[in-house]
Amino acid sequence: MSALTSPEARSESHPVESDQAGSEPGAGTPTVSTVELGDVQIHRVIEYSDTTPMTTDVFFPDSKPEEWQRHAELLAPHHWDPETDLTRAATQSWVLRSEGKIILIDTGAGNGKYRPLQPIWSYLSTDYLANLAAVGIRPEDVDIVVNTHLHDDHVGWNTRLEGRDWVPTFPNATYLMPHRDFEYWKPENLHNTVFGRGNQNVYEDSIDPIIAAGLVKTWDESYTIDDNLRLELTPGHTPGASIVHLESAGDRAIFAGDLLHGAIQVHEPHINSCFEEDEDGARASRARMFAYAADNSTLVLPAHLPGHGAFELRRKGSGFQLTDWAPFSLT
Repeated sequence: MSALTSPEARSESHPVESDQAGSEPGAGTPTVSTVELGDVQIHRVIEYSDTTPMTTDVFFPDSKPEEWQRHAELLAPHHWDPETDLTRAATQSWVLRSEGKIILIDTGAGNGKYRPLQPIWSYLSTDYLANLAAVGIRPEDVDIVVNTHLHDDHVGWNTRLEGRDWVPTFPNATYLMPHRDFEYWKPENLHNTVFGRGNQNVYEDSIDPIIAAGLVKTWDESYTIDDNLRLELTPGHTPGASIVHLESAGDRAIFAGDLLHGAIQVHEPHINSCFEEDEDGARASRARMFAYAADNSTLVLPAHLPGHGAFELRRKGSGFQLTDWAPFSLT
């Protein structure tokens, strides 16, 4: 198990040995917004966490009702409502303090953005910046922003509205963007993408202002942030979909972006969400990274998991089993 530590006290791991990992962590596990792995402090900053308008067959179209029922103990109530069949999801940033710098991973959907085909993200007004302030971080404190990919719900707080202009929310940061997505999601290319119409206006309000400010750095294949953190491509969800590896003082984590969208995918990794550009590629990247995480006692921190937000897993037969939730507060 990775060593999960809150700033106040060391928190114990609570592996679940039954066939299912329950929807609560082990007895006595504290709930916090911050943990430490090695020399890296990790803050969970929530933008949104709620029931989605999507039933399981819409959000995860290749899943089967019996799969949800089989894992009901794991999924209900924080990830799925069995009575309505509606799914739950979050948008969240993982904010790291590493080697004297502040690194913010994924910036959510943003406030005031017009998303004509994504009404759930259109014209939001959330307390995201206040939630960031609650863990002691001002926008000007952020040194690096990582967009794991360039979908609308991962780049929204790249910018904020100032008068009539979109300006960088984090004016002192370098914004790291995967080169493949940087090209793929340009407005002139949207007609060639699966999800393109859903990503309308994203470049104009959340990418172009960062380019104009000279704050973008693109990368390909891999990129080293510091001695604790590196980026790696995990293509499938998008061509440039990526994760952040953390390795520090023997502890490991992967900040998984949209490698998965729901807890059911841990036990049923063949299941895709409805948002994959390359379905086979998404499955292959998920299987590869789950195998790495299971074999290396690695905490997995996705962008959209509600509840405790992060987990550990192990191999079980030819698949995987979620064994432990992180001690982050329930959402």
